[in-house]
This record gives sequence, structure tokens and C-alpha cells, in this order.
Amino acid sequence: MAAPIPLTPELLIHAYRQGVFPMARSRHGAIDWYSPDPRAILPLDAFHASHSLGRRSRSGRYVVTRDVAFHAVISACSEPRPYQKQTWINPAIIRAYAGLHAMGVAHSVESWLPRDEARAAGQTPAGLDDDRFELVGGLYGVALGGAFFGESMFSKATDASKVCLVHLVEHLRERGFVLLDVQCNSPHMARFGTIDVPREEFLAKLEAALEVGAPW
Repeated sequence: MAAPIPLTPELLIHAYRQGVFPMARSRHGAIDWYSPDPRAILPLDAFHASHSLGRRSRSGRYVVTRDVAFHAVISACSEPRPYQKQTWINPAIIRAYAGLHAMGVAHSVESWLPRDEARAAGQTPAGLDDDRFELVGGLYGVALGGAFFGESMFSKATDASKVCLVHLVEHLRERGFVLLDVQCNSPHMARFGTIDVPREEFLAKLEAALEVGAPW
């Protein structure tokens, strides 16, 4: 039996450009590759946030940052949810995406709860060792051309990850991104306006998006 191909940042980039992404069977299980049909996307011009989420995003309750705590975000996302026994984010995936992050290809959005003095001063966290703030939510994904591939999110406070999603969509719009891939639809994501498209249509959108020079 041939040895499995090592999961490297370069392999991930090649896979994403073909519309393929990895998921582990368990924390210590083998990695499989997926290209769903249909594919779920979140049209950036049709993103919907509820009035309450919009108010929370603008309230300043959470401080939102980008790429301040990538490793902490992917580690938190790797923890099984209360309704799950396993996770699809295993150590090999964490290492490979950490490599992508070091290359400037994988990114995170974080939400923090500041201590009162930090809130009053309008400060932002310098990192996880900044005891003025607590990391309470986040998401991560991969940016190539004008496409962003959302991978996972986590939340430890009300709407903490949703606020990150609002920030992500606003950021992608501002930078000229044209495609936000969410892989597979769910009732949770559908409330934001996600739609399913045939795989061939997704691949056509992806091919066009990869030609867009949108900076992160």
C-alpha cells in the first residue's frame, strides 16, 4: 500500500484552486478530500444579518481583529462541539494551515471581550498574552485571488463568531473579493443568505475569482 501523501501548504493551495478541501475522519484519523455537489456559497452582495446581530456588531461590545491569534482560533475550532464526539481538524491539518498562515494565505478573524479599562481606552489586543482581553470567538479560512474559503468558526460568548462573520464579509467587500465559499450549507449558515450551487457552476465562479487580484 502506498504511503499517504503528506499534507503540506503547497498541496492545500493546489487543492483549493481545484475546488477541493480536506477533512479528517477524527482527531487521529485519515484525511479525506471533498468537492461537494452542490456547493454552498455566501453571495457577498446578499449577506443578511439580523437587526440584533447588526446592533451587536456596531455596539463595540466585542473588539474584532484579523490575524492576531490564528493558532488559537484554529485550535479552538478543532475542539468537538457538545453534540459531536469527534473533530475533523486533526494535528496534521492544524500544522498545514499554520504553514499557510505563515505564507499569508490562511487568515483568521477574532473577537475579544475587553476588560473595562481597555474598553474605555479604545485599545486593541496585542495577542493572547495580553491580559486586558479574552478571546471569545473567531473564524479562519483561506484567501486565494478574489476567493475566500471559509473553514470553521467557534464561539464562547453570545454572537461572538457571528460578529466575526459580519466583519469578514465587510472586509471582503472592501478588498474586492467576489466569492465566499462555505462548502456545505446548514440551517445556521442559511440564515445569512447562503445558497447551494451545482459544482460545475461553483468551479466556474472559482476560476473567475482566482483571476481577481484582491489583497487581504
